[in-house]
Amino acid sequence: MSSKLCLLESLSSSFKVLSKPKSTSSVQYKASKPHATQYKSLALQLGELMSNTTLFFHFEGTLLKSSSLFPYFMLVAFEAGGFLRALILFLLYPFVCLVGGELGVDMMVFLCFFGIRKENMRIGNSVLPKFFLEDVGSEGFDVVMRCGKKVGVSDLPRVMIEGFLKDYVGVDVVVARELKVVGGYYVGLMEEMNTKCLDANQIHGEEKSSNSQAIGICCHNKFLHEQVLSQNCKNVYLVNEAEKRNWKSLPKEKYPKTLIFHDGRLAFRPTPIATLAMFMWLPLGFFPSWPSLVQLPQLQYNPIPQTPQQMVKIKKNQENHRTLLDPLYVQLATDKSLTTITYSLSKINEIIAPMKTIRLTRDREKDGKQMDKLLSQGDLVVCPEGTTCREPYLLRFSPLFAELTDDIVPVAIDVQADMFYGTTASGFKCLDPIFHFLNPNPVYTIRILEKLEASNTCKFGGKSRFEVANLVQNEIGKALGFKCTSLTREDKYMILAGNDGSMKESR
Repeated sequence: MSSKLCLLESLSSSFKVLSKPKSTSSVQYKASKPHATQYKSLALQLGELMSNTTLFFHFEGTLLKSSSLFPYFMLVAFEAGGFLRALILFLLYPFVCLVGGELGVDMMVFLCFFGIRKENMRIGNSVLPKFFLEDVGSEGFDVVMRCGKKVGVSDLPRVMIEGFLKDYVGVDVVVARELKVVGGYYVGLMEEMNTKCLDANQIHGEEKSSNSQAIGICCHNKFLHEQVLSQNCKNVYLVNEAEKRNWKSLPKEKYPKTLIFHDGRLAFRPTPIATLAMFMWLPLGFFPSWPSLVQLPQLQYNPIPQTPQQMVKIKKNQENHRTLLDPLYVQLATDKSLTTITYSLSKINEIIAPMKTIRLTRDREKDGKQMDKLLSQGDLVVCPEGTTCREPYLLRFSPLFAELTDDIVPVAIDVQADMFYGTTASGFKCLDPIFHFLNPNPVYTIRILEKLEASNTCKFGGKSRFEVANLVQNEIGKALGFKCTSLTREDKYMILAGNDGSMKESR
């Protein structure tokens, strides 16, 4: 047996080495296993041995710890189709389990995609990557990432997995089925698997060499064996499902690409049991949520000690942005009448808001005059990120606030959501408060930091508006334990919604 086969076996006991006899074109494998004494010495040669290897792997069987595809289809059903479609999928899931296999997948595809507009389907890039990453096994990921060229094969529709495999795994070729489209809408049926993309020249390109080899990793998948592995791989490794259950989750520090932005309403992994709990909770959580729009839920108020005089003198509260309810919590925490400015508050939320709200125009000169006028009338809450970020990162602060006053008090806010996110980049913003209060236990943590020293301001201290904005960003980041970034609101919306965000402001 070649040293390369021994090497891959040493990476994880979950992969059994299977050698395909050269005398037959059919898919026949004979199991064999290298000696454990060879593992340590071969591991030292890992980088060199794997650099010329092309890996054909089954996405669900090789990377994901879970063997159930239900959570990913539930995410599509809920985020793209809403509560009713998600409920239908949940109720019919026992029948899906009964038929199982490829037919079961086809049933879930039909239930999730039928009637969904193609141009609005961005879930594969904006929602699913977060949940895929949380389900990736560290052992399988390490093996896949050590290979030079990677070909990912999946039972899921291409629209669900292509973005993740290319952006986060670095796959060169994705083999998956396309969804049929009629009049711009999905009809819930999949095309036959197309293997034309497996042309050797297309996979290897100019880097193809005589030393390059192809290996395969899979579970028990008939199509994968017959159409992909038997025609392209000399050696195949079979994933041991029992061992895979013991894989460790991939830690965030090993993510090949930092996860900063993600969209969707569900804040939990929708397994069948968790989905059942959600539907049982909805009737209980929906009606109590309405009075919560006026009487805010549990608040953890943790200010850095300040004198009452300092609090009274506040002319501007500067905060990081977590949800559209942030200004309300600041008003509650300070027990003061405040005014807030916003770019993207929906008209419905603006009408029912229990505090004064002013809509900005994104015209720098007009907005500056408006904010200056409001400051002369009283205290003002400003969210300089201009949007929200769910992960522990702060987006770049707009420096406009720093030009208008030297009286700046940073406010650090964090939010814990256990069922639904109260923000969205592609949905209806008028529903944000409702989804937030649908959480069984929504918690806000607020820290009012020390007022910015005069020497660190623009007018008195001579600092540039960018220096002040960056200083405030860093102070809030330290208070929350968040990392500061140079990413902007436009970056977020281009990644999640494919626009600059202005189209969503009227929602």
